[in-house]
Amino acid sequence: MKKLLSLILALAMAASVAGCAAQPASGSASAPASAPSSAVSAPAAEKPTTDPSGAAVEIPDEIGSVVVLAPSIAETLTALGCGDLIVGYDLQSVGLAGLPADVPTFDLMQPDMEQLAALKPDVLFVCNMTLYDQSNPYQQLMDMGVCVLCVPNADSIAAIQEDIAFIAAAMGKTAEGDALIAEMQAELDRIAAIGATVTDKKSVYFEISAAPDLYSFGSGVFLNEMIELIGAENILADQEGWLAVDAETVVAANPDVILTNVNYIEDPVAEILGRSGWEGVNAVKNAQVFYIDNMASSLSNQNIVKALDQMAQAVYPDLYAAQ
Repeated sequence: MKKLLSLILALAMAASVAGCAAQPASGSASAPASAPSSAVSAPAAEKPTTDPSGAAVEIPDEIGSVVVLAPSIAETLTALGCGDLIVGYDLQSVGLAGLPADVPTFDLMQPDMEQLAALKPDVLFVCNMTLYDQSNPYQQLMDMGVCVLCVPNADSIAAIQEDIAFIAAAMGKTAEGDALIAEMQAELDRIAAIGATVTDKKSVYFEISAAPDLYSFGSGVFLNEMIELIGAENILADQEGWLAVDAETVVAANPDVILTNVNYIEDPVAEILGRSGWEGVNAVKNAQVFYIDNMASSLSNQNIVKALDQMAQAVYPDLYAAQ
């Protein structure tokens, strides 16, 4: 199976994994010689004392270097204007706008601890996908003075906004974080206001893994909230979390629209339209199958509004005219 598919499924299953191991407070560490000269600082009174995983943390007063091992967090950091502080990031983040091109990269699931130790960043951002057998894989780095901040994958839009606020506060960018959240909320409100006017709701199936290994989601996932915001109904909303799906279930539900963010096959829309046994499904019969940007719909950060706009225009083109 392709690497990006593995990443998406790992993101899905991460919701059932416990947060990062509890961390003792860690102090400031000096930046490596190659760290950027610009640094950020936050007033002590504004710095969080716990991270979103619930671990106690002591964030350095001044941050001159950062390693980030999660593409969703990397996008938030660059949106906050912290891209020049990043001295390393995960392989899935390669190519994201705002990240430096000539720094070390790491396997997201099993990063090279020796290489991380050599970088000795002031702050290491991770999510709950970086898993190890030991109870605290980062103890070596923390003993060196690296502040490890864990931001588990969010399962709701509200949690995404809380994570943005945390990352911004940790980096001394509270004002920028507030502005980012306000911009995101304005788009959410715009879409929701239109969605609230829908009386004849269309049914939607959102596919994140193609046949034969169909994968989707029910309630308790931010993508389900997004379907509801645009005024539609998820055919799997009566189930919870990320789901392996039987083709028969989708065919029996007969969705009006099918959305897909699958990007590891050449033409996912054509594959669904030509899928054997799906000829009678309304979405297929009426050619109502649409691709939604993979990164915007997969990563739990401010960019979900880009996917939300695409979803709205795909499902209700007459209501959500391109703006």
